[in-house]
Formats: sequence, structure tokens, C-alpha cells
Amino acid sequence: MVLKHINHLAFITSDMGKTIRFYRDLLGMELEMGIGHGGFRHYFFRTGPNHIAFFEYAGAEPMKKKFHGSPTKEPLGYDHVSIDVDHPEDLFYLKEKLEAAGIEAVGPIDHGFQWSLYFFDPQNIPLEAAWNTVETLTKEPAIDDDMPMAIAEEGRSPQPGHWPDVPRRDTYVMKVKPGNGYEFRQHMLDAGKVALKSEFPQHVEYVKTL
Repeated sequence: MVLKHINHLAFITSDMGKTIRFYRDLLGMELEMGIGHGGFRHYFFRTGPNHIAFFEYAGAEPMKKKFHGSPTKEPLGYDHVSIDVDHPEDLFYLKEKLEAAGIEAVGPIDHGFQWSLYFFDPQNIPLEAAWNTVETLTKEPAIDDDMPMAIAEEGRSPQPGHWPDVPRRDTYVMKVKPGNGYEFRQHMLDAGKVALKSEFPQHVEYVKTL
């Protein structure tokens, strides 16, 4: 599989200062990277092996508040982001910490496969802290559905024959479009704050459009 773990989830904030206070100082995530220029910011917070990222720009507004998993007729694709904890006690500690900060926390709620604690950030982004109750799956996929789908019962792994089979090449022409934050890498290299991956291509052609 080419795609591995989640790189980051990206959201919008109307106040990066409040966002930093909430995610770094209250939730304990590490503020790891960021770019900012011309009134536009893009900051990254680390949570385990992944990141949660935020854009800040003029005109941004908090989300319309919708509780996690509640049905809606709004044209929305995003519902909430869930973040793992290691122990069930962590959920109760986090609930007390949030409530001490004046933030409502609903739960923990037992969903069978996990316990969940639900809350919102200052932009009304719905968040979940989750503790998995199941250690391993002995038969996958493990689906409890009163209207079973045959396509899901085909199995966990990709099923061949439904899409064109595209072979992987030995080499590719590295044509890349410079995007927002393009200067970040060189600036941080010059400042001694980052190191390049060994796989970084030696020959890259930068083009205006792709």
C-alpha cells in the first residue's frame, strides 16, 4: 500500500493564538512547525505519529457547531477528529482538565469497541478522545451491521479487478510546483532547525503549473 499513516488533518481557525493556547497548552500537543506570511498562517501540532494543522487568514470564522455523529442535512463531509489515549483513566483526567478550563466534555461513552469523550475547540471543531477496548481483531473486518453489505464482506484487503492496474516505474521525472511555504525548507535549513530526508531527490525541476 502506497498510503501509510495520516500525515495531518487540516482545519481553519480565526484566531491562531487561541488555537495554540488550546491545543498546546491545554491538550498538551507539541507545536512543531509553522509558516506565516502576508496575513496567512499554517501551523502544525503533533499528536502521536500524526499532526493536526490549522490555517489562519482574514475572514475565517468558527465552524457552525454540530455535535459529533449527530445527523445533519448540511452539505458537510467532515464530522470530527478522534485522538487515541493509552488508558481509560486518561479520559477521566482529560474530562476534569477540560471542565476546569470551562469547556464542556460529554462522556466517557461506551461504544463497544471504544470509550469516547467528546468536546469542542475554540473554533467549534468537534474533537474526540478515544480509548479502544479491543486489543486485537481475530477476524477482519469486524462489522456488526443489521443490514450487512456484501462489498464489505469481501474482506479487509483491496480487491483486484475493479480499477486499472498501473505498474510502478523505476524512475520518475521530478517536476514539482513550488507552493505556499516553499521557502520554509531552506530557511529552516539555514537556521539549523531541520534536516532533509536522505531520499530527497538530487534533481528537481520546478515549474509554474502541473
